[in-house]
Amino acid sequence: MSPERLGRGAAEVFTGRFFLVSYLPTLALSLFVLVLVRAGAPGERIDFGLAWRTTARLNAGELTLLVLAVTLAALVSHPLQLPLVRLMEGFWPAVLRPVSERCVRRQARRRSRLEADANRLDESMTDAELQAAGAAGTRLRQLFPPADRLLPTALGNALAATEHRAGAGYGWDAVVAWPRLYPLLGETLRAVVDDRRNTLDAAARLCASAFMAGAAATALLSRSGWWLLLALGPLALSWICYRQAVGATLRFGEAVESAFDLHRFDLLRALHLPLPAGRSQERVQAQEVCAYWRQGMPVAFAYEHGVEDRTGTTSDGVT
Repeated sequence: MSPERLGRGAAEVFTGRFFLVSYLPTLALSLFVLVLVRAGAPGERIDFGLAWRTTARLNAGELTLLVLAVTLAALVSHPLQLPLVRLMEGFWPAVLRPVSERCVRRQARRRSRLEADANRLDESMTDAELQAAGAAGTRLRQLFPPADRLLPTALGNALAATEHRAGAGYGWDAVVAWPRLYPLLGETLRAVVDDRRNTLDAAARLCASAFMAGAAATALLSRSGWWLLLALGPLALSWICYRQAVGATLRFGEAVESAFDLHRFDLLRALHLPLPAGRSQERVQAQEVCAYWRQGMPVAFAYEHGVEDRTGTTSDGVT
């Protein structure tokens, strides 16, 4: 492999997303466990002063080894980000089906309460009550998919709501259309989408890392008396990060919706399909295209090529 290709490969791996989503949470988890071990865990006597003194005496070789170990762990775990998010969404193994069904029923109750608040409309309602009902309707639309598509977790339902909502008004199925639409986004909107997705993934990874830190602290401090309460810190942080991940999902969903609003016709042009004359025609066309992508349904596409395609000349004059 040439140095140039090696450099490009390293640049693709060591991006801002890698450091934000994988490296920093892995580093925080590693340092937390290392400090506990250096302080005497597992054991009855915990001395964080000892941890500081022994850590401060690390030589250059030991520090280099620590950095390399954290980097390797981050690299190995980086491809697992999507399975991690799927796990946090509620796509659990069959053995957990009873737990999953119980959680889905809980989410259904939350959805029903929000739906009742959103539908509580009456002519005698005050402006404040009408605004509260409208806010409940917005939250219902953002946080929950249709009742038959509920998942066991709040994060899973927020992402499912985005998948159901984005592009639906125009007939698009976001699940199959998004991979084709994303490459067509302009620089500004793509930066917004990427930033919000990175925030979502970073919050999810921090949630998982903090939970593992809490579990590790529970195991390491189980014989250390009141020091065991330290495990509550990472567990509380894990819950906070989970709520932040749900909030980041709502902001990510807004960006995806905006992408369909602004660039759905760019997708049709890229496919060399004619632009629809009206809303009803657009919905039928989008549904046909999505059915073709999703299930291979036969569709009699009528293509519309530009002048450069008919003449064999590209827009910059190169034949």
